[in-house]
Amino acid sequence: MENTKQKLTLQQLESHLWESANILRGSIDSSDYKNYIFGLLFLKRLNDVFVETAERIEREEGEDYGWYDRDEHQFFVPERARWSYITSLTQDIGAAINKAFEELEEENPALEGVLASIDFNDKEKLPDKLLLQLLQHFSKIDLRNENLSDPDILGRAYEYLIKQFADDAGKKGGEFYTPSQVVRLIVKLIKPEEGMRICDPTVGSAGMLIQAVDYIKEKGGNPRNLTLHGQEKNLNTWAIAKMNLLLHGLSDHRIEKGDTIREPKLLDENGELLLYDRVIANPPFSLKNWGREEAEADPYGRFRFGLPPKNAGDYAFVQHMIATLNHRGIAGVVMPHGVLFRGGAEGKIRQGILEEDLLEAVIGLPANLFYGTGIPACILILNRNKAPERKGHVLFIDASRDYQEGKNQNVLRDQDIDKIVSAFEKWEDQDKYCRVVSLEEIKENDYNLNIARYVDTTEEEEQIDIAGALRQLRQLEKEREEIEKVMYGYLKELGYGE
Repeated sequence: MENTKQKLTLQQLESHLWESANILRGSIDSSDYKNYIFGLLFLKRLNDVFVETAERIEREEGEDYGWYDRDEHQFFVPERARWSYITSLTQDIGAAINKAFEELEEENPALEGVLASIDFNDKEKLPDKLLLQLLQHFSKIDLRNENLSDPDILGRAYEYLIKQFADDAGKKGGEFYTPSQVVRLIVKLIKPEEGMRICDPTVGSAGMLIQAVDYIKEKGGNPRNLTLHGQEKNLNTWAIAKMNLLLHGLSDHRIEKGDTIREPKLLDENGELLLYDRVIANPPFSLKNWGREEAEADPYGRFRFGLPPKNAGDYAFVQHMIATLNHRGIAGVVMPHGVLFRGGAEGKIRQGILEEDLLEAVIGLPANLFYGTGIPACILILNRNKAPERKGHVLFIDASRDYQEGKNQNVLRDQDIDKIVSAFEKWEDQDKYCRVVSLEEIKENDYNLNIARYVDTTEEEEQIDIAGALRQLRQLEKEREEIEKVMYGYLKELGYGE
């Protein structure tokens, strides 16, 4: 391939992928697009890198062993899974794609379970004619490394699509998508570093882990020197998380399948919970069927502050996160505002967390930032190793009024994020925006964390000068009297008066 060829840009790749959604439109439900598009994108990427490596070996060594020697490739693509073979077919294409996925998983243990969850062999939804059109469409893009304008372009395009599907599929997409500005804000607050162990216990499509890696790169750290862990209950979403990390070049990760509360899988060799330097998550808001029965006999001792009520699992996730922090660990978690003030069992749990001085900050976000819900959310920063000057205090930030209005969703701007991060770092009162509050004051308020109790954002009413107002009123009455006198004079002249 000549180097004069224009490299693929992110914008080109994004529009190409969106066009593939248009090909599927009308045939299948929009919430299912992602599985098929991601599957084909992944297959094409694996193929193009495989061919690129094999051809390089052929050029440099004058040998063809690059086509069959597994050790030369990060992912080995067997013949029946190669793009050239699949695109040579004219019928039973769905079955051939399924078979290709199976063979890829057999050859590459790192892909186990990732592709098999996508079923292309449904002739009613995906007739051969439609699949031929999709394959031809994907054949137009060259995804080998040397053709990418930015090594992370695939991961970026992937995030774009996840966001688009959240827009397109409303609630269905929103189940696993957190707006990237909210994620960026949490990452800047918890400041992950090279060499750390980072976990997202409700990992979704792995966007939070990827943004943590981006942050470390921006700070000049080496993202290879990181341990990334996560767990995800939804199988399709789990597969997307794995593909997302692999497309970002992050092959060294551990993403487990399953329910974090009912069956945590991130355990050490002794069957104990693994501990982390940083935990970051956006659990489902106020989950009803969260696993109360299993929690009653939790073998990991995660619920020592108390059992959350049956119909709201928020504090189950918070307590899981606290239980998985090491002695200097920090967590950032998105929560609905209800966790700040709801009473009963949740009030007792909140009291326990505060009495152990684990809560560092409460940040109120603007309403309508999240897909599928207008509920205003907050961020809790939990810290097992608060700085001496921060001990015995909690910072409350009311950031609910700083945002840009959007058509469907409101948006946090860079300046809004910077304002929050700066306030968190300065740790001092700012009128009508943030306040450092002692645990004594919080205790006096019965451990209620409602932000409005601590940060007064009401605008002062203007003081009225009563004497001045009366003088003005008398003056106006005098003017009215004079005008009426003139008016009655005219009426009299016209014969209307006495």
